Amino acid sequence: MPFGVDEAGKGPALGSMFAAAVYLEEPGDLPDGIRDSKRLAPERRQALAATLREDDRIAVGVAEITPARIDDPETDMNSLAVTAHADAIEAAVADLGPNEAASERLAGLCDACDTDADRFARRVADACAPTAIDVAVDARHGADDESPLVGAASVIAKVERDAHIAALAEEYGPIGSGYPGDSTTREFLASYVDEHGDLPPFARESWSTCEDVLAEAQQTGLGQF
Repeated sequence: MPFGVDEAGKGPALGSMFAAAVYLEEPGDLPDGIRDSKRLAPERRQALAATLREDDRIAVGVAEITPARIDDPETDMNSLAVTAHADAIEAAVADLGPNEAASERLAGLCDACDTDADRFARRVADACAPTAIDVAVDARHGADDESPLVGAASVIAKVERDAHIAALAEEYGPIGSGYPGDSTTREFLASYVDEHGDLPPFARESWSTCEDVLAEAQQTGLGQF
């Protein structure tokens, strides 16, 4: 399987979700130490991501799903994950030479973002079809642990997500990881809403964490009258 795909940031209350696709004809040529990004220290992830991007044999594609798209009531996270995976595949294939891209049907493996892995694979393949990319897609739960290519995609996606959060923190101050269970994230949301009367522009407003913080602030405001 010459390409692998994974995402980072599906569950946070703050910031975008990213998907990455990594294409390499010979997965054995991947740098040593590739594995699921969650098992790597941030510095190691960054070093591996740089190595992957610098290797001319490797094509990398990244897709971003913004909070505005996530909050759209006309969609859902599984559908957005499908879109992100397909967009990342398209971006990776766009980096291939015409001979590489057209020589044969491309096959790859996605880390399944649906309880039904086969359904997720079918949806990603269908989403690639309108772009004229002929792909055979497989999907498995835990593929980032099993497949070095999916592990490499996991590293790229996580580094993209981390850089995104770091840029937001540089502008807004400490925001934590963006995940609901992070106390720094919850404290940031509460203080931001208390000061501005609304959620920050990069919050996923439809997430219960954000809705609860906003509702609590509004209730506190009403109680002051």
